[in-house]
Amino acid sequence: MSQVEISNSYPTSARNQVKRRHDRGFYDHATVHRILDSSMLCHVSYVIDGQPYCTPTFFWREGTKLYWHGSSASRMLRSQTRGERVCLTVAHLDSLVLARCGFNHSADYRAVMAFGTAYLVTDPEEKERAVIAMVDRFFPGRTAGLRQSTAQEIKATSFIAMEIEEASAKIRAKGVADDDEDYELPVYAERIPVRTVLGAPEPCPRLLDGVSRPATLDGYSEGRLLEDALRDAYFVEYPNG
Repeated sequence: MSQVEISNSYPTSARNQVKRRHDRGFYDHATVHRILDSSMLCHVSYVIDGQPYCTPTFFWREGTKLYWHGSSASRMLRSQTRGERVCLTVAHLDSLVLARCGFNHSADYRAVMAFGTAYLVTDPEEKERAVIAMVDRFFPGRTAGLRQSTAQEIKATSFIAMEIEEASAKIRAKGVADDDEDYELPVYAERIPVRTVLGAPEPCPRLLDGVSRPATLDGYSEGRLLEDALRDAYFVEYPNG
């Protein structure tokens, strides 16, 4: 494997190596990042005084670093001011798989497990960037048209960052996979696709006259897959507003 190939993949270890069905495991940045970028919700697992916790929260990626936010009073954030080892996961359910025997019932999915040391963002410039990125990551250019956050709002919000040290993706995308002899059985089998689709926008009833939906939201149109909108937000540039 060339040095270029190595640098474009996360290192494997006993911690992140896919052990069961290792053929479904991926470690390259492109696959891992694509799955991460298709979601805005993650689950962060950590241990405080011997007690395990798992917290769902919004997150975003910048290169090989992940950010998430929460209240300054939260247990997770207080713990991670010390630099805690954490495991962050994201999963997409793509289909339900009904086979000809119970054992072969399954699901198609994409999942990522990322490991690193989380730290509280205290640098003023990094925190200021995070305040903007928390919105613009998902809705590019939107913060330029918003009311500026107050000092109290910024004080009440904390951000956690984690450089991805190790990560792995696991993907199943094969639909029904029965034993050869079971295909001769008179049993119905199918794959049921699962998608998160955007609905029709519901404008706030208290909008001022003349205020219309800005171009920054063009990517979030009715009928579009949420994951496509989230992924495209990394690359689409909109005029400010």
